Amino acid sequence: MAIMAHVSPIRTFMGLDFNMSSVLMTTIACLIVFLICFIGTRKLSMKPSGMQNFLEWVVDFVRGIIKANMGWKVGGQFIALAFTLLFYVFVANMLGLPFEIYDKATHEVWWKSPTSDPAVTISMAALVILLTHYYGIKIRGMGEYLKDYVRPVWFLLPFKIIEEFANTLTLGMRLFGNVYAKEMLMILLVGLGTSGFLGAFGAFLPLIVWQAFGMFIGSLQAFIFAMLAMVYMAHKVEAH
Repeated sequence: MAIMAHVSPIRTFMGLDFNMSSVLMTTIACLIVFLICFIGTRKLSMKPSGMQNFLEWVVDFVRGIIKANMGWKVGGQFIALAFTLLFYVFVANMLGLPFEIYDKATHEVWWKSPTSDPAVTISMAALVILLTHYYGIKIRGMGEYLKDYVRPVWFLLPFKIIEEFANTLTLGMRLFGNVYAKEMLMILLVGLGTSGFLGAFGAFLPLIVWQAFGMFIGSLQAFIFAMLAMVYMAHKVEAH
């Protein structure tokens, strides 16, 4: 038995390589988030129901994340950022469920979670870290912001610089690693079932169990990403 390896649909444009699956799925995830928010807020009422009720619950959940890390007077301005990160990452993680779509001729995977691409997750992490620096300078001023790198003692400066790079890598690679592992095992289970190694019925039960666990992983990683983003933000915008 041999299971063909699946590859990403890479296309070159003006000397740059683009993962077309990531481009497609990122666009779809953004559209889904936009449509849910648009529909849920189109007819606001004092007695929320349906989609508006769900969105208000998400906003309250995000408010709890922010309050757990910083004072609301400062953190209130980041509720839109935290809401977007949580909602987008959750939708992106869920897009790889319950199936993967790939070209049988070329074995290029087109439909998958965009967060299973390290370029996507590290780019998001880098954007979050850049925003923490921007708001740290904007809210506290350049002087106070720079003093944090030599507090409480000056020789911590190189370690704090290294920490900034480490935060970007850990924030992005944690999300990528969990989602990528989830999807690779799902592809393996489908491949084993269609190849006759386990048989369609034999692969069905493990696949369903893994789908359920994958939903848990996707939800948890969305929460962790939004939580850590606010933790890093708090470190920059509040004095400790």
